[in-house]
Amino acid sequence: MVRDGYIYGLSLLAVAAALRWATGSWVWAVAPLVLAAFFLWFFRDPRRAIPGGEGLIVSPGDGLVTETASISTAAGLRLRVSIFLSVFDVHVNRAPIGGVLSRVVYQKGKYLNALNPASAERNEQNTVTVRGAGKDQGIEVTFKQIAGLLARRIVFKLSEGQTVERGQRVGLIKFGSRVDVLFPAEAVLRVKVGDRVKGGSSVLAAMSPGDRT
Repeated sequence: MVRDGYIYGLSLLAVAAALRWATGSWVWAVAPLVLAAFFLWFFRDPRRAIPGGEGLIVSPGDGLVTETASISTAAGLRLRVSIFLSVFDVHVNRAPIGGVLSRVVYQKGKYLNALNPASAERNEQNTVTVRGAGKDQGIEVTFKQIAGLLARRIVFKLSEGQTVERGQRVGLIKFGSRVDVLFPAEAVLRVKVGDRVKGGSSVLAAMSPGDRT
């Protein structure tokens, strides 16, 4: 479980106990007990089996694939996969490939519904670029942690220059949110709109050695 779950959950359990003691009844303790159970469940952090093949790009988050598109960027043509994380999904984020964090940029913004395409540019977000190493040598992947309608805090634990392993836990988006993943156009997609994916274990795309730079 993520540490936040213990903070919220245990605090609310303490509130429930205090209300039970002060009022002599469990009636007033029901609401904080329900909230405590919700937070302990929401901040769950299950173990994941990380795929070990070469050139695989895994999902940085759990959720529903809402878009797969080819887009033009300053770096050239890229494939983008958008993943919507509802309040019922695990919200721990993981590295899509192994390598070096070459860029980490946080941007303040609005809290539009994460299903709204405008949220990708206007919402609070953290953009991370990973330059592949080892089995992922020659691949560059950018992913965005995007706050949603209910999200009010993006957590990212690492900084530029640090190395990550494929599937490594790197952060968290609290409550409903979205993750966008951009990777080279030469990659072969392994998912489609409507698929459900799991962070660290679901393969979004794969690149052959000949397509890497």
